Amino acid sequence: MTLRDYLDRIEPQFQEGGRFEKFYAVYEAVDTILYTPGQVTAGASHVRDAVDLKRIMTTVWLCAWVPMFAGMYFVGAQALGAMDAMGVESLAGWRGWVVEVLAGYDPASLWHCLVYGAVFFIPIYVVTFAVGAFWEITFATVRGHEINEGFFVTSILFALTMPATIPLWQVALGISFGIVIGKEIFGGTGKNFLNPALTGRAFLYFAYPAQSSGDSVWTAVDGFSGATPLGIAAAEGIAGVTASGIEWMDAFIGNIQGTVGGTSTVACMIGLALLLITKVASYRIVVGVILGMVGMSTLFNWIGSDTNPMFSMPWYWHFVLGGFAFGLTYMATEPVSAAMTNTGKWIYGALIGVLTVVIRVVNPAFPEGIMLAILFTNLLAPLIDWGVVRANVRRRVARGGL
Repeated sequence: MTLRDYLDRIEPQFQEGGRFEKFYAVYEAVDTILYTPGQVTAGASHVRDAVDLKRIMTTVWLCAWVPMFAGMYFVGAQALGAMDAMGVESLAGWRGWVVEVLAGYDPASLWHCLVYGAVFFIPIYVVTFAVGAFWEITFATVRGHEINEGFFVTSILFALTMPATIPLWQVALGISFGIVIGKEIFGGTGKNFLNPALTGRAFLYFAYPAQSSGDSVWTAVDGFSGATPLGIAAAEGIAGVTASGIEWMDAFIGNIQGTVGGTSTVACMIGLALLLITKVASYRIVVGVILGMVGMSTLFNWIGSDTNPMFSMPWYWHFVLGGFAFGLTYMATEPVSAAMTNTGKWIYGALIGVLTVVIRVVNPAFPEGIMLAILFTNLLAPLIDWGVVRANVRRRVARGGL
């Protein structure tokens, strides 16, 4: 006997007050998030292409594991290296107990670094998933909808944009804002016009800047302070970055200060390659972002500035610093909030690349850039598609002689 058959038998006992339907709606919401939904998309997801929504979300979620494991390792490597230099022997609290039981404090050990990073990242991801799942199930129950795989992607991407030292209550608040305000109030997955993970991240950045930016939040060691390479570049230029001991290859590999998942360019490029091979990510958006970034940074290099050292930063440094590679791979290519027309994707991607460099260079108070650039361009995506469609209509009318 299936659960549905059993519920049908006891239904008369729950009919009063509609308790049966409420109970079954909660059951379906929980069952869907753990197992497979009863129906999957057979046609075009969000009327954008013929790729099934379940395959899109599952593929992106799995591809995000590459920067996730790389991020945990480099969080541990940065912290254990700092502890070794400071003479700190152990980590306090329950995290220290876990590290001592499972590994140790050797910065040269891959396993020790991975475990150290995991004791900071896994709580962030667990809180993100638990709180986000609560909101997803709540809205799905009220609306009578099924839970889809979109939340799996939002949860891991949001967690990877966090500093390792972020307070867990802020993680809960940020994912709540991203899910509720960034997606659910507009109708849920497929109807949101902003990337919910970036919406939650931006909320935390502006609401609690002390825990989301600055020099003391990037290395998971009490009392250690170190700026990100972009922060150094904003004050001293690339010369200051290299003088601090950071080479381009360090930034490309990911052995630099930054968010958990945003530092390793090579890990993000592996994920991007998988997304392009499976045709989940649009190559038009990817190439557009890179061309926009290269073109704008080259223009600033040509203009130059005696007071702003960011004008001289070459494009290949923009590519490996901050969260550019992570945003390019997992945020800019997100299909719901991006442009849907082929021409619009080129424009959308190029605009993200241009705005990223403009924000980094012209506004040194906010040296990151890619997060705000994507959110701003999310707002313009419908207008870009509308302009492309109208231009196509005008060309067809002209060809018809009307």
